[in-house]
Amino acid sequence: MYSLAEENYIKSIYHLQQEVGKEVSTNAIADMMETKPSSVTDMVQKLADKKVLSYRKYKGAKLTADGEIIAANIIRKHRLWEVFLVDKLKFHWDEVHEIAEQLEHVQSEELIKRLDAFLGSPAFDPHGDPIPDAKGNFKKTEKKLLSELKKNQNGVCVGVKETSPEYLQYLDKKNISIGTKISVKGKEFFDGSMVIQVGRDQFFISKQIAENLYIQTT
Repeated sequence: MYSLAEENYIKSIYHLQQEVGKEVSTNAIADMMETKPSSVTDMVQKLADKKVLSYRKYKGAKLTADGEIIAANIIRKHRLWEVFLVDKLKFHWDEVHEIAEQLEHVQSEELIKRLDAFLGSPAFDPHGDPIPDAKGNFKKTEKKLLSELKKNQNGVCVGVKETSPEYLQYLDKKNISIGTKISVKGKEFFDGSMVIQVGRDQFFISKQIAENLYIQTT
């Protein structure tokens, strides 16, 4: 069993590894955890002693196979709780992340097993992120960022890279959610902004918006 702080570090290191594909620097971990690099060093050394990760001074930290399973289990709980909050308690998708951050630390394996069964073993959370199974396996899907599409390409929204309430609320205003069909009608070479069509509406979106929306082309 690991403390709440240890679990948060394990999950953060996992997410950073997915981005960089190698050892994660203590500075990068400190930025994500919003703490001092010296505090990170103390924690990663502690987790290294527990065989959750390997740590090399000046190189960084990397989860072991056991550490990756622990991280996947935390992520599984987080995303299952998000599904529960949206589907059963009718929270909106921009409201659930912080609540799930608290619920993901529940230790009862039986509770999570029953929660998964109660929800029908969902494969994805409300933001389109895959929910790992009980063995830590993630379902992979073919997707790309909307910013990568060219003029006259079409696709379906399958996820969001940015999950801040402000970003999700912006998408709501534009009637964009998981499953929304999007057509690219124009693209500016200079700044990467786009004209897209959603339903009968056409409008401009910035490069920043497009770089945070996952699309499955059709």
